Amino acid sequence: MAPTTAAPPTGAPPTGALTIGIDIGTTSTIGIAIDTAGRVLALASRPVDLASPHPGWAEEDPRQWWANVRAIVPELLRDAAIRSEQVAAVGVTGMLPAAVLLDDAGALLRPSIQQSDGRTGAEVDALARQIDAAPFLARTGQGITQQLVAPKLRWLARHEPAVFARIATVFGSYDFINWKLTGHRGTERNWALEAGFLDLATDDLAPDLVALGGVPASAVPRARAAQDVIGTVSESAARETGLAAGTKVIAGCADHVASAFVAGIVDPGDLLIKFGGAGDILLSVAQAMPDRRLFLDYHLIPGRFMPNGCMAASGAVLNWIRREFAPHETHRSLDARAAALPPGADGLVMLPYFLGEKTPIHDPAARGTLVGLGLHHTIGHVWRAALEAVCFGFRHHVEVMRALGYDVSRVVASDGGAASPVWMQIAADVLGQPVQLLAGHPGSCLGAAYAAGVGVGAIADWGAIDRFVARASVVAPDAGRHAAYTRIYAAYREVYDRLHTLYPRLT
Repeated sequence: MAPTTAAPPTGAPPTGALTIGIDIGTTSTIGIAIDTAGRVLALASRPVDLASPHPGWAEEDPRQWWANVRAIVPELLRDAAIRSEQVAAVGVTGMLPAAVLLDDAGALLRPSIQQSDGRTGAEVDALARQIDAAPFLARTGQGITQQLVAPKLRWLARHEPAVFARIATVFGSYDFINWKLTGHRGTERNWALEAGFLDLATDDLAPDLVALGGVPASAVPRARAAQDVIGTVSESAARETGLAAGTKVIAGCADHVASAFVAGIVDPGDLLIKFGGAGDILLSVAQAMPDRRLFLDYHLIPGRFMPNGCMAASGAVLNWIRREFAPHETHRSLDARAAALPPGADGLVMLPYFLGEKTPIHDPAARGTLVGLGLHHTIGHVWRAALEAVCFGFRHHVEVMRALGYDVSRVVASDGGAASPVWMQIAADVLGQPVQLLAGHPGSCLGAAYAAGVGVGAIADWGAIDRFVARASVVAPDAGRHAAYTRIYAAYREVYDRLHTLYPRLT
């Protein structure tokens, strides 16, 4: 496949130590080479195929991830004009908690079961009947949802018993790549945490939690902190990738955590809102307070945490509206239509639950809903209602975070939707807080490369990440529009409260 390459290297020779970061993403594998002076030397990527062989399934082939790594690393070395011996360390990040299965001999047993996979409803219900949700939440930081890995393993035991019987290792997407690089079978602790296998009190795997998946404790390898060096590139991996044998490899990191760190979500109270196909929201905090409405992860910075949420559909809703109802329009032209309208889109309220919803309502039966539609409304009204709906979803998360006692003092926006001035103004007005924009954001791969630098001592200060990503303008809220949105937001919440018992009957 033809590569897609992002920003070119600066052209000047590298300064200081060099590290490489690899992001095992849902739709692409992305690599980056950086130096510790704060410069991106090269970026490269390859696409990834997501398969859904049955309704609700989401699977990928880990062999494709590895093939992408083997293609990307030589490209990075070439484009950055560096020798493999100059690379001090490699860090890998990726989506989680995908489940990758190996047998005793290291053979891949089947495609990965992705974090977005929805086949395990019956197993989640059975698990919820078996264990008490409140102690499980307090202990693991996670609610009993399809995000957990135990229900995936239980599904395999029921539907693919021959595969289940051969499981020797269960780990995640970037854990798999680390194993291919080093021969070391391990997990990074955020994978273990979101999988539901890690006890927050001990920061370690708990055999009884692993046993909920029906596999022995030995099937889930030791969990390590992101920056811990877990091994070195093997001779065989060196031949396949072009890396030098002996290059250090760290445990790696969760992609959404790495992305937030790169965006500058460092100090407690820093909040990131990500306007991608889905809508992610992550907060830096000093203390973990598990709540069933949110996911919980470790921050890259030791001693801190990242409670976070994911709205299943954000930019995906806009893409659907344009594709199905305004194919001759562009996102920019539809933004212009929306900008000419008042807050509330002349009486339209949308719920953005077009793929069900993850946090904070955890309702797979919820559906996209448009309330108040009249013959006077245009596609511009629908577009504005969609822009507002996503921002209302972010506000709902912020309310949950503040109710838990967390401070939300600074808001940063990233990803594709952050390029829309209209959407960013709506975000500031809905939240009632300034929204900081970024001037370029290389993504999670940068977080992995930076953590690799910390892991080998080439980078001493976690806070120096701001050398790599420049800040752009700040979007200030308007007090009058914020007051209007507070009233409309109340209606948004009431629509779901009134309809949530109807949705299961419709599906």
